[in-house]
Amino acid sequence: MNIKGIHKTSLIDFPGRICSVFFTGGCNLRCGYCHNPELACNSACLHSYSNEEALRFLKKRRGLIDGVTISGGEPTISYNLESFVSSIKEMSMAVKLDTNGLNPGAVSRLVERGLVDYVAIDIKTSPQKYDFVVGRHVDFSRVLETVGIIKSSGLDYELRTTCIPQYVTLEDFGSIGRMLGRVKRYFLQQFVPDVTLDESFHDLEPYPLKTLQSFRDYVSTFADRCELRGV
Repeated sequence: MNIKGIHKTSLIDFPGRICSVFFTGGCNLRCGYCHNPELACNSACLHSYSNEEALRFLKKRRGLIDGVTISGGEPTISYNLESFVSSIKEMSMAVKLDTNGLNPGAVSRLVERGLVDYVAIDIKTSPQKYDFVVGRHVDFSRVLETVGIIKSSGLDYELRTTCIPQYVTLEDFGSIGRMLGRVKRYFLQQFVPDVTLDESFHDLEPYPLKTLQSFRDYVSTFADRCELRGV
């Protein structure tokens, strides 16, 4: 699974549950504003945990947590994802998956086997800007396919966008809404110019609260629930 980090206890990563978080190394995108560059680049300086170590850790957490969030990096590019998640489910723990949505096949298999309880999908920006924002060419239809799989599954889910000045605008949300249709939950995350993959983002001034509120008001026209995070 290429697990490169473990957060013992989180009250915010899995809505309604106390969870541990596993971070996988490697990502198929290169977003300049990524705040986990070492994870995204699968840095050799990060400690690696075997699947056995991670599962032993969870066994010791029984009674303290009731869920596990698998984040990254991008978890769906890791080998043995299904078998690893299956082992977690055998411990009667709920599983949340964080993904960029570019591997609908992996997500579909997890859903079909009942191995995931909650899915969070990152929507980087409008389809027209995607290549520019994520640093390489992508097929946005794959993201749409993943969203469709989750919407039709009946599972709890959320979509989320980090609101980066210039990269994400009100017009972009208009395009996103037309492409996605009606969705259940959408979270808008404030950009924090801290550690980023591209150092030029350190000088980028975050949007003021008033702008984020205007984004929220618009996204609420196609999301049952839209909230701000990190403000």
